[in-house]
Amino acid sequence: MTTTDSVHLDPARKHDFVFLIEAVDSNPNGDPDNGGIPRTDPVTGQGLITDVAIKRKIRDTVAMINEFEETPGNYIYVESGVALNAQHERAYTEGSATDARAAQTWMCENFFDVRMFGAVMTTGKKDKWAGRVQGPVQIGFARSIDPVTPFDIGITRVTPTRQEDVDAWNKPDPENKNKGKETEMGSKHIVPYGLYKGTGHFSAPLAKKTGVSSRDLATFWRAFTLMFEHDRAAARAGLALRGLYVFTHDDAFGRAPAHELADLIGVTRRGDATARSLDDYQLTVPTELPSGVTLTTLLPQIRPA
Repeated sequence: MTTTDSVHLDPARKHDFVFLIEAVDSNPNGDPDNGGIPRTDPVTGQGLITDVAIKRKIRDTVAMINEFEETPGNYIYVESGVALNAQHERAYTEGSATDARAAQTWMCENFFDVRMFGAVMTTGKKDKWAGRVQGPVQIGFARSIDPVTPFDIGITRVTPTRQEDVDAWNKPDPENKNKGKETEMGSKHIVPYGLYKGTGHFSAPLAKKTGVSSRDLATFWRAFTLMFEHDRAAARAGLALRGLYVFTHDDAFGRAPAHELADLIGVTRRGDATARSLDDYQLTVPTELPSGVTLTTLLPQIRPA
């Protein structure tokens, strides 16, 4: 059964979700160990987007929302430019915690990503530890439906980096022996087109331990749908979330295996031509679901088969 009510906001239920990410002339997730080129499976050639990259975008979006709305409890633990030890030590200073258990409770209450994704807070001074939290939200790698073909595009910058190159270029030199660089070359790594499918899971028993609320789930889904909208860059201008489908079980432990539910959202290529747009794919959404499972479609943008 497909639903439009708010069962996907109930932290006392198990949720499994499927998402679709489109990349057009963009680098969805560069590999720092391989010169920043888009990640691929070396055997199948399919593109990959790591869970870490997706959670980073969710964290950044939640932080951005929190700057405007200042919602209590929505600090971000894994934040750029802030030491992790300094973050969990706040439980002992701002939160007046006296031991690791109290510190862990304070961290769960005040940090959105600790409540949702979990954290290992046993680094730094031992008397300032905040324990280990297993988060209820787990996100897997997203994998492209078809193989992708990453390549480099050469780019030219008209402004050189060093002032001495500018000075040398402007200095009279009839024989061009000592000319500096007038321009500089570079490259940009992109995938011409790729449609990626990924899955995620929400555990109600773990959510009970960390104190996740309906408001937290609403914030999570909102951040998920917005995570590419405010993360534009030259190499990420063509990234977009094209689908978000949430399977909700009628109890905390689930009525059907998560992998079977994920397979119910089918994406196949139309014809034999190389895919270069959403119109080249067709989507299969189930009309019948296992007993005790409902489907909430938060973002559909592919034409059903």
